[in-house]
Amino acid sequence: MELNGAAAIITGGASGLGAATARALAAEGVHVTVFDRNEAGAKEVADEIGGKAVGGDVTNRDDCEAAVNEAAEGAPLRIAVNCAGTGWVGRVINRDGTPHDPGAFGFIQQLNVIGTFNVMTLAAAKIATTEPLEFGERGVIINTASVAAFDGQIGQLAYSASKGAVVGMTLPAARDLSVVGIRVNTIAPGLFDTPLLAMLPEEARAALAQSVLFPKALGQPDQYGQLVVSIATNAYLNGEVIRLDGGIRMPPK
Repeated sequence: MELNGAAAIITGGASGLGAATARALAAEGVHVTVFDRNEAGAKEVADEIGGKAVGGDVTNRDDCEAAVNEAAEGAPLRIAVNCAGTGWVGRVINRDGTPHDPGAFGFIQQLNVIGTFNVMTLAAAKIATTEPLEFGERGVIINTASVAAFDGQIGQLAYSASKGAVVGMTLPAARDLSVVGIRVNTIAPGLFDTPLLAMLPEEARAALAQSVLFPKALGQPDQYGQLVVSIATNAYLNGEVIRLDGGIRMPPK
């Protein structure tokens, strides 16, 4: 797919993987709309790349619809990348014997699963109205899972369940949308140097980096952005979940 002149919406685009994706796509001539609850951060990234910023919550259907509509103004919307999400730590039974907090579990599913579902479905409906390109392709949706979908660690019950759901949506979504020429793929990142990991002490960050098979380093957000560009331009890549993790297989803890 030719990226130059197309439009894209990036959720969670104010920082981390989303911001790197916004920069990578903008460098290819894509008109990028940065959608994030952190409206000031979204505007900062959008100003940097010459894009648009929309503040809002991916769990709010109306916010998502407004963001998708804004992204489709002025250029054909062909790309949606879902990076918004967060993690949570909680065991099935906590150390004090209490069961996992159902409110926390539900919050993570709402943000990571329903948020992805909202933007994916609304963006798909908009992308489906664009003129088809080569092979009848109209666009691509790229969702973000995690290696925790496969290698969930102790305390990652809620997070692993949510990212497993994102993985599980990939193939049926690709099958559903094949009739309108929209591809769906998912990236499952490993240990990336995002603002979340930046909060850890340097010693802990170094230990995490050493746990990666090769290279012995944390993933960089721009490497995620590079993969998004590759997926978007490769018309034969569809219905796939790609681990981007340096070969790591997470231990129990």
